[in-house]
Amino acid sequence: MKVGVISDTHGLLRDEALAALQGCERIIHAGDIGKPQILEQLAAIAPLQVVRGNNDLNLPWAQSIADHLRFELDGWPVLLVHDMADVPALLEARTRLVITGHSHKPLIEWRGDRLFLNPGSAGPRRFKLPVTLALIEVHPQALEPRLISLLDTQA
Repeated sequence: MKVGVISDTHGLLRDEALAALQGCERIIHAGDIGKPQILEQLAAIAPLQVVRGNNDLNLPWAQSIADHLRFELDGWPVLLVHDMADVPALLEARTRLVITGHSHKPLIEWRGDRLFLNPGSAGPRRFKLPVTLALIEVHPQALEPRLISLLDTQA
């Protein structure tokens, strides 16, 4: 199963992001969406799971979006939450994949048998941080994450 993970769009869904997400069987948005149209565009590609970020909190259209979700990807227990600071209070022993956003800093880090993934920011560039999203190939016995750069390094 190919899963797209995107975060911190802040109202900007780039053509490069849409192209990178084509063929995904699921899409996960880790918050700071910015506009409801972004969720509509993503849901047109694949089933969507989303949490709201700190910048979505006071937006009327985002009030029904959860602050965190727990679900499974082909048997892999997942915790999805915008801010890594909220993870310790929500983490369960069985969780094998933790997806966050917020920092705009991409991260793929295995800690024991648990994968921590931050796809980085796919929206407006912040400082000199890269503009990225992540793709995960989900297999019964393995998760294979990789980052996708949406802009060349000079942009």
